[in-house]
This record gives sequence, structure tokens and C-alpha cells, in this order.
Amino acid sequence: MPRVFVQGSPADHYPRYAPEAGRGAVRRITEVGEEVLHRPCRDVTEFGPDLAALIDDMFLTMYAADGAGLAANQVGVGLRLFVYDCPDDEGVRHVGHVVNPVLEHSGAAGRRLIDDGEGCLSVPGVVMAVPRPDRAVVHGQDRDGRPLTVEGTGYFARCLAHETDHTYGHIYLDRLSKREKKDALRQMAAQRDEVIARRAAKATELSRP
Repeated sequence: MPRVFVQGSPADHYPRYAPEAGRGAVRRITEVGEEVLHRPCRDVTEFGPDLAALIDDMFLTMYAADGAGLAANQVGVGLRLFVYDCPDDEGVRHVGHVVNPVLEHSGAAGRRLIDDGEGCLSVPGVVMAVPRPDRAVVHGQDRDGRPLTVEGTGYFARCLAHETDHTYGHIYLDRLSKREKKDALRQMAAQRDEVIARRAAKATELSRP
């Protein structure tokens, strides 16, 4: 069985970090409460070097923060786009990006909901239990505007749903009760500085020639 899928297709070999990261620069990650995270993003309509450069930056920023996925509004850009480098529950690695993602909902009622831990780079240092379907199918485009479909199960399905939510201006805290959300924000306040310092150190390491 292939151990890596890139843009939804099996790959024989793949480096530790996606090649895009080698062309990118680390950007600041937005945090819960910032307006860009809480409003729907715009569809991408222009495909070209600017979009490619944004994707490169997003990959490097994601790796610097030890993330499994990152949406464009998490680097302050209100476009419907995310990148990912995420394992599924069988340990298969999935790497890629999706422009203008749409989460397929047909048959969702028959899917098993998994109540498992979920974090977000825009809510640093916090993991909360969030129910998500154990399978997700996302349709969208690649950086050149070509149509693509990415399917995932388990933890990768959670990643696909989580990142698609971001493009509509939703964060996972929106799926929690008021009490749970307050608890998450308390945890963030206690751990944020340590997490940000760790990210800065990793960014310096990854940015070295």
C-alpha cells in the first residue's frame, strides 16, 4: 500500500517537507478574535505566480508551527485555500493544497461521528474534543486551476473538514459549547507565549540556508 499521497495521488517517494516550503517564507499566524478568521473568505479567481507564492509561504509557515493543515486566512489572506501535510489513522501521509474547497455532504448522515481531540494553529496550545465524520471528501482546484478531489478518513478527514471550515470563516471553537469555549480560551492564555516562542525557534531553524 502506498505510504504517501500527494494531491490525492499515490507517490513512491516524498521528502520530509513539501518542496513548496523550500521556496516559501514564514508568515505570522492569525489568532482567534482577529476578523479575518471569522468572516467567509473570497473564492480564488486568479491562478498564477502570486497564488503559487502564497501556497509556498503557507507550507513553510505550517511546518514552522508543527501543524497538519493551514488555511490562507490563518496567514491573514481572506482567500478560500488551504494546505495540508497530515497522516490518516493508518499512518498514511497526505500532502497537498486545495483551492476553493467544497466539502461533500451527500450521505453524511450515514457516516460515523468520531469525538476526538482537535487543535488549531490559530488557537495555540489547545486541544478540545470535537465530533467530526470519520470520512471526508473535498472537491476543489489546484494552484493551476485544475479540478481535484481529495478523500480522507480518520484524522485526515478531520483535517479536511477543519480546514474547509476555515475558508467559510468558522473555527473549531464555534462547534463547542460556551463553557468549553471559555475553557479553551483560558488554556490558550496560559500556553500561548510558550507555543509562540517554540514556533519562532522552529521558523529560524527552517529558514536557514
